[in-house]
Amino acid sequence: MSKYSLRLLSYSLVLGMLPAVLIGFVSHSMASGDIEKKVKEVNMEWLAQTQLRVEQMLKSIEKSATQFANSSLVKSSMNTSFGSADFESVRELSKELYNLQSGDAVITQAYLVNFNRSWVLNLNVLKPLEQFEDNQEFAGYAKEPKSIQWYTGLAPSNGDGFADSVESITLVHKIPILPQTDKPQGLLVIRIVASEINEALAPSNISNRNYILDRDGADVLASEAEKNRYAGVSRAVEQRLAAAQDERQGQGLFNMKLDGEEIAVLYRSSTYNSWTYVSVVSIGELQKETDKIAQLTFLVCASILLIVVAAALYGSRRMYKPIGNLLEVARGLGSSGQEHQTQPKKDELEFIKNSMQSLAVSRDRVEQQMLGQASHLKEFFVLKLFTGQMTENDYLFRSSRDGFPAGWKWLGVLALQIDNLQETRYSEEDRELLLYAISNIAQEVLPASMRFPPITINQSQVTLLAADQENREEVRGLFYEAAECIRRYADQVLQLKVSIGISNPFVQLTDTVKAFGESLTALKARINLGPEIIVHYGDIENSQGTDRYENSHLKVLEERLVYAIKELQPQSASAVFQQYLNALLYKEGHLEKHQILLVQLASRLIQLVQEQGISLQKLWGDDGVMERLFHLQTREEIIHWFESKLFGPMIRVLSEKSESQYIKIADKLVQMIQEQYDRDITLESCSQLLNYHPVYLSRIFKQEIGIPFSEYLTDYRMKMAKAMLETTDLKISEISQRLHYNNVSSFIRSYKKMYHLTPGQYREKILKGQLE
Repeated sequence: MSKYSLRLLSYSLVLGMLPAVLIGFVSHSMASGDIEKKVKEVNMEWLAQTQLRVEQMLKSIEKSATQFANSSLVKSSMNTSFGSADFESVRELSKELYNLQSGDAVITQAYLVNFNRSWVLNLNVLKPLEQFEDNQEFAGYAKEPKSIQWYTGLAPSNGDGFADSVESITLVHKIPILPQTDKPQGLLVIRIVASEINEALAPSNISNRNYILDRDGADVLASEAEKNRYAGVSRAVEQRLAAAQDERQGQGLFNMKLDGEEIAVLYRSSTYNSWTYVSVVSIGELQKETDKIAQLTFLVCASILLIVVAAALYGSRRMYKPIGNLLEVARGLGSSGQEHQTQPKKDELEFIKNSMQSLAVSRDRVEQQMLGQASHLKEFFVLKLFTGQMTENDYLFRSSRDGFPAGWKWLGVLALQIDNLQETRYSEEDRELLLYAISNIAQEVLPASMRFPPITINQSQVTLLAADQENREEVRGLFYEAAECIRRYADQVLQLKVSIGISNPFVQLTDTVKAFGESLTALKARINLGPEIIVHYGDIENSQGTDRYENSHLKVLEERLVYAIKELQPQSASAVFQQYLNALLYKEGHLEKHQILLVQLASRLIQLVQEQGISLQKLWGDDGVMERLFHLQTREEIIHWFESKLFGPMIRVLSEKSESQYIKIADKLVQMIQEQYDRDITLESCSQLLNYHPVYLSRIFKQEIGIPFSEYLTDYRMKMAKAMLETTDLKISEISQRLHYNNVSSFIRSYKKMYHLTPGQYREKILKGQLE
């Protein structure tokens, strides 16, 4: 069987068999889990019903015992010492004691114990307490704190301690019911045979075992062998109950191993008498219930698998037949029979692919090489046109072969330059690559009949256009539409702002060099007209202009700009610089003249920084920032350079220097207040000492300290007044005079405003020792 045919068969088998196997496995797992869960739920419900039956039996006996213990007959007997003359009273009491057996369970023995009169009455006889063998047991019951309690364990079968002991359940009822007493008058003790409880615990399945753990975790009804066998189960139940946080966790189920067999353990803890009801279920018995499901699932899945195998064999053969036919054809296309003999183990499709590629690879390689060379040859030809190395004869020879435009009446040159890369996602290193991308855009959006291959020259993208219109103005419009189309797509695709210069229309192909110069000259109008322009050389060729602003106006704007920088106002500086550019760029002149004026402005601003003792190294670092100024072409580039390289760094370093100076001045003023608070100190006197204007000092003090000078002086004087009141015996008037207050009333008002007490009230508190 061939490789591909074998793969088809394997894939079909996997595709058909895997779902069947997964469905069978999942369905069997889900059914098994559901059955096990259902059986456990049923056993838990049965365990709850068993607990209810047992507790109902015990509560019934407890109720009868309570009624008997609270009867007038028992109460009177607690104060009676029975003798031979009290036969009738004893018989009446024995009768009532015997009537306790009429309940739901069989009572094996009942005792009425009187500690005060020292006698014991059971169903058979009345004896003195000291002659009764179980008297120590009764004394132990009396010492227990609870008034009613159930006990489990061995007890004499006849109640007198002379026969074999049997498992029994004992109810102890103190007489009277007094909480937390170890000296009752008497006891009522009732014993029930354990077989009564075992009947209620009889499991519905012989493989299960149900039993009860008392409050101490002991199996109360089982034989010694069963206790030993299920000791591990009982310990596991006790551990889970001990870890339970509340009553809702007093029941549950878990799986474990018992004698090497997997079992499920269900348990419920009773709040009535702290017994725990346990049911042990064999997992093996549960799994027997799922064997039928497993067998049925296996049969169904096996049937499905047989069908899948048959369908896979038939389908793979049918699907492989066209591949086999195609393989024979591919072998017939080979170069030699020896080649096919060397590749018998290859995949059929791989062999077919290689055969087809061997036919097409040489043709594709030649075509690609020809197309690539043709494209480069066309661009090289256009480059020779723009550098003046192409004659008319050369063009006539190449135009017919390379498919250049023919039959044109007019030619024109579009020169495109990128306006600004500063605020874009590109860097300066991407400029050449972006121009190449724009050349591709021009090649795509302009039809081949009206353009020569676009090229890039000296950071410009250049396109030579051809038009067959006769009218010169129509040609100018056609060239403008082509330029607008390129500009629009450059913005949409590359998010670039570009400007395009258009030469005058010309006829002779040899005039391409001149037209290229005209388009570059037209681009220089960006310095006046702004970015994103499309301008014809003919529109600026004969334009005449007059100075709109005199140099004196530029000087005024220059001084305003310097003042804004000194005042650390970046927004004001940007606004004034916009006005400066408006006045500068509307002046008639070449780009070089505008650049000279901009360099003069930059030098004036740099001088401002140097006058403050700040080096250019701190302002710019090691970058050649000034050199970039001579390469700015558009208004946006100029604005960005001045704002990012001059205004921003200058305001930053001047602000740092001013802040340092402000802190020093504020510190000096604070020091003067603290040293001269007891003198006639004012802001004017401080300004004379520091050689600054008072208004300037007031603004700096408020900015750095947060409060005015006068308010800080008053606060400090009040603090010193408080210290004088605490540490000296000076009169209030003397303190006021020392602090240079005009009168005592003014001093008292200031002190009360700050401390909410007058100086006299504060000193009085000092004398009384009431200060906190």
